[in-house]
Amino acid sequence: MSLQKVAVVTGANKGIGYEIARGLCKRFEGIVYLTARDEQRGLKAVKQLEAENLKPRFHQLDITQQASIDKFKDYIAREHGGLDLLVNNAAIAFKNNSPAPVSQQAKETLEVNYFSTLRFCEALFPLLRNNARVVNVSSSAGHLSRIPSEEKRKEFSRPDLTVPELSRLMEKFIQDAENGSLQQEGWGNSTYVVSKVGLSSLTIIQQRLFDEEQPSRNVSVNSVHPGWVKTDMSSYSGNKTSEEGAQAPLWLALDAQLKGQYVWDDCSVVDWYAQSTPNKP
Repeated sequence: MSLQKVAVVTGANKGIGYEIARGLCKRFEGIVYLTARDEQRGLKAVKQLEAENLKPRFHQLDITQQASIDKFKDYIAREHGGLDLLVNNAAIAFKNNSPAPVSQQAKETLEVNYFSTLRFCEALFPLLRNNARVVNVSSSAGHLSRIPSEEKRKEFSRPDLTVPELSRLMEKFIQDAENGSLQQEGWGNSTYVVSKVGLSSLTIIQQRLFDEEQPSRNVSVNSVHPGWVKTDMSSYSGNKTSEEGAQAPLWLALDAQLKGQYVWDDCSVVDWYAQSTPNKP
């Protein structure tokens, strides 16, 4: 069994995830796993990095499939006995002009961006070693102020909010989308916003749970807005390259001394509970 440090990046065959894996290969002192749902695309990404004399390892991983999560967890436990860095990057977003009904968009977006990420964390967190770091790739859309209803914002920001309660809140959104009552219930009209606000809120709860652990493993969990990045998710309409979008996640993964924070793309800590998002480019 290898006692080297181990890093894992989900959704890493393209875009920001690929650049995070690339950056880790250059600076992380250990093994970097580039994971992807599609094996061929993942292996192609590994070959591209190998052409730069970088040495990522590939493992197929579909966070929406429990069997895939379990297989990956068992592999990491068997091969390495634990891990030191987890970057939760895998996510989806429907295009603005998508013909899919809102109910479908709500169900599928939250399934990947919140529920699957949560299940993956629940599987891998027991393997985190002392001083491990977790980076949840959120978004400016994941700032609490993006939820229109003050009542809903209070539910998300309760200091004693539990993971099951947060999950029920996410399930309520899906139900309200099916019932056509998103506006009346104060959710706004973006399924992506709710999925990322859920992830940002989950980050705060996860840090609280790690802080309460006895004995403490001194694990840090932070969420990050990588910037408006030119990827297929943004239909290439951003103002940053994928490499630039990876900078704040990499800073959290390798350099920052933060716990339970929401970080902007310029590596500044932003008040997640503020009335509005920062007036920054």
